[in-house]
Amino acid sequence: MTALGVQAQRLLGQRRPHRSFLECFTRALIILCTSLAVVLSSISICDGEWLLADDRLFGLWRLCTASNQTELHCLRDLSQAQVPWLASGMAVARVVATLAVVVAIFGLEFLIVSQVCEDSLAWRKWALGSTLLLISFILSFGGLLSFLVLLRSQVTLLGLTLMFWSDFTASFLLFLNAISGLHINSITHINNNMHPWGLPTKV
Repeated sequence: MTALGVQAQRLLGQRRPHRSFLECFTRALIILCTSLAVVLSSISICDGEWLLADDRLFGLWRLCTASNQTELHCLRDLSQAQVPWLASGMAVARVVATLAVVVAIFGLEFLIVSQVCEDSLAWRKWALGSTLLLISFILSFGGLLSFLVLLRSQVTLLGLTLMFWSDFTASFLLFLNAISGLHINSITHINNNMHPWGLPTKV
């Protein structure tokens, strides 16, 4: 066999096996839902106004107080809210929530690249992307939990704003996509490394 034939056979061997429609659809749905989670979380953090308690609007970036039910006076110095540890704790919540979005973007990029590149390491890229999404969920949930703990005396179910629930939904989507991505990757990788008669093949 010529060198050209050996090289062609090697390249063909590195290609991924044919995927079923269900697998392609599931992976595309995971990527789409992850993109939605990144958008929701980004909008929620940029707005940052998550809790309405009496005449005060608490947010990640500022505190707003209503005067005469007409105007909002907003302060960026959260230490004036007279809530213990609010300024320093909210700074931590902002950093954690923002870092969650950054990690989710990197995870999304790995998921997309794994579907574009036709190499034998595509499953590793997908696994890395799914792992990053799981880390992003932990960070995002940590930011939400920090916010609730800091304002536990002010929190009511009806007082939580749409922006808070948007970030909560994004965090839940990140968790579902991460678990689903890892699960489908483990199933398909095992199936692709099996001999047609059920015997394992060399990786």
